Amino acid sequence: MVFFLLLIGAISSLPTRAQESRKNAVVRAVEKAGAAVVNVNTEEHVRERVNPFSGWGNDFFEEFFGDFFESFPERDYKRQSLGSGVIIDPRGYILTNEHVISQASKIKVSLINNREYEAQLIGADPRSDLAVLKISAPTSLPYLKMGRSDDLMIGETIIAIGNPFGLSHTVTTGVISAMHRSLKTDNRVYTDFIQLDASINPGNSGGPLLNINGELVGVNTAIYQQAQGIGFAIPIDRAKRIVRELIAHGEVKEIWLGLIVEDVTPRLARSLGYPQNYGVVVRRVHQRSPAEAAAFRPGDILTAIGRQKLGDKDVYLDLISSYGPNDTLQFTYFRQGREGRTSLVARVVPRELAEELGRDLLGISVNPLSRRFGPSRGVVVSNVQKNSPAGKIGIQPGDLIRQINKQRIEGLQDFRQAVLSLLNRNNALLLVQRGSYGYYVTLDL
Repeated sequence: MVFFLLLIGAISSLPTRAQESRKNAVVRAVEKAGAAVVNVNTEEHVRERVNPFSGWGNDFFEEFFGDFFESFPERDYKRQSLGSGVIIDPRGYILTNEHVISQASKIKVSLINNREYEAQLIGADPRSDLAVLKISAPTSLPYLKMGRSDDLMIGETIIAIGNPFGLSHTVTTGVISAMHRSLKTDNRVYTDFIQLDASINPGNSGGPLLNINGELVGVNTAIYQQAQGIGFAIPIDRAKRIVRELIAHGEVKEIWLGLIVEDVTPRLARSLGYPQNYGVVVRRVHQRSPAEAAAFRPGDILTAIGRQKLGDKDVYLDLISSYGPNDTLQFTYFRQGREGRTSLVARVVPRELAEELGRDLLGISVNPLSRRFGPSRGVVVSNVQKNSPAGKIGIQPGDLIRQINKQRIEGLQDFRQAVLSLLNRNNALLLVQRGSYGYYVTLDL
């Protein structure tokens, strides 16, 4: 009888031993990280006022005339979406994509054991497409520490875990195809992405990208709708500062260096005696700024920040966004035939600079609306600088600014806040009203 029981026990253990013999590095990595991957389910409460112009295919037309039809009935409905996330702290902090939770009125998180929690939005940063959520659980939660992405290699095996199309805990594998990849969507240009040949589909967004050791090296994102057979992920080194600031402040603070730069053209390079074809040239240095303290001058060509070469303005702005207030930036620059090096400490942009930056970045000055504009929202353009971004695109005094990027402009305070958010960006989308007509225009800053 004892022999029979021992035989049964030996037979029952055979599948486990067989599984152990087949466990490779990918299986071990998934076992290590899988419990920290979550399903993010969002619910957006949408309220729309029905007006006779609805469905005409012109968003501005509907919004503008909606101001005059406030007595029309409203309709309510709910819109749901799915995404993924990864727990990065045993206290319940979850890293995901900003576009997964954008405009959500309710966020629910499901763990691998099917336990469901209401999630609190700690902070979101649309520019980096990252967000941090928090759930409260009676016990410590499984989590995955943030690793590093600066040593990733082309051809290295990677693992993506997520919930594509709502299918929970789906694992895909592949290799890193490229680093520092830029891609353009309908709304903006994203830079410094990891490109991989593992498919990243809707629902995968926000899930973890792992190396073969099961370490968190990136955040998967499905923002590129044309991707077929390829995927993209945000490097975890880029996410670390964003996460730190979102947890500490609920937002990411733009840094201020006091530099206005532009791309180096071949003609400009020849005139300055610069022998290379990369870098950005300093066009202006703000007074009482970190750049002025570091003795930068108009005409200096910035060629590197730390060890990263500055290919163009896009690379410059992308690198700047990875630094926070009080961080030290090491610059290499070219001036009058010689290479030099210097450093400066980044600061938070002073709020009193908003109107000056409006003139520098957009080329406009604005005033609050007077009563003659009726119930409209926004600010009125009082002056447009010649050859400025606004001047080149045709904005005129008397035009109303109704929106900058995603921020609606109700008055001067909104305008100032929106202008500060344009710092270290390449372009801005404005909703401009002239008379009874509205236009969306993109300004290259």
